[in-house]
Amino acid sequence: MKHHATDTHTLAAAYALGALDAVERQDFDAHLRSCEACRQEAAEFQATTARLAVAVSQPPPAAAKAQVLAAIGGVRQLPPRIPAPSQAPALGGLLRRRAVPLALAASVAAAALGGVAVWQTQNRQDLHQQARAAQRQLDAVSAVLAAPDARTVHGKATNGALTTVVSSDQQDTAVFTAANLPAPGAGKTYQLWLDHNGTMRPAGLIDHNGTVVLTGSPADAGAVGLTLEPTGGSPQPTTDPLLLMALPA
Repeated sequence: MKHHATDTHTLAAAYALGALDAVERQDFDAHLRSCEACRQEAAEFQATTARLAVAVSQPPPAAAKAQVLAAIGGVRQLPPRIPAPSQAPALGGLLRRRAVPLALAASVAAAALGGVAVWQTQNRQDLHQQARAAQRQLDAVSAVLAAPDARTVHGKATNGALTTVVSSDQQDTAVFTAANLPAPGAGKTYQLWLDHNGTMRPAGLIDHNGTVVLTGSPADAGAVGLTLEPTGGSPQPTTDPLLLMALPA
């Protein structure tokens, strides 16, 4: 699929998620050599998706590998699905757009589930619930990352945590990622805030490295804040902010 020059700058998220076809990726590689802004944006998206995978990952059961290998021999491989020639042109753009959330979902789901056999363990119900929760988070996060107006900003909290916020006016959503976040301590949690003209509105809790979807609309918010609060959170900040990161205009 060919893109006009004016569209090239919107492909950074798809590039970072491996959702471009060979021709598109080759064209975007050439574009990156001359566009510092896109190089930075693609690197930011790649770092964010890597953190997302870590955020929802969990080790598979010890018996998962043996169960998968034992089951392989009894699973018949399905033939590839080839669309009719008349369908290919119409589906091209749709498939590329869908590839962005699907690529992210596939990478994080693989890290989270660790293999098909994980569903056969005694914790099956718990894993189903975790998978549904992870899928809901993936849907929201991937929609923001793939949005054509997605904007990324990085910051560093006073406690050393490295943070990233990706926001989209089109999706009216923002996601927050933290790395190197120290343990909050007994009876404490980290709380996120959206700063609306000096009014701090609760935007969710985070107590370990990972990614969360901020609650509330980021529209008209000037910054994202982070404070240390009692477990369960507070209606208003009770401590000095560890981070107050301006959102990109």
